[in-house]
Amino acid sequence: MRRLVGGNFARLRQAKGLTQEDVEARSGFSQQYISGLERGQRNPTIITLYELAQALGVSHVELITPQNDET
Repeated sequence: MRRLVGGNFARLRQAKGLTQEDVEARSGFSQQYISGLERGQRNPTIITLYELAQALGVSHVELITPQNDET
């Protein structure tokens, strides 16, 4: 699940043309935290997922939904 969330987050962030530093400025989470999340090393709470999704301008559901090639 951590790898799924991290992979989705990285994919969505890049699709929006945002750097980890951009998300840091929007969310208040450190670049180090975001990097760890994307590598699947963080175990975010549902509140954290919601706040990070808001920073990306996406639904929190998109962070936990497997892509077709990940099922």
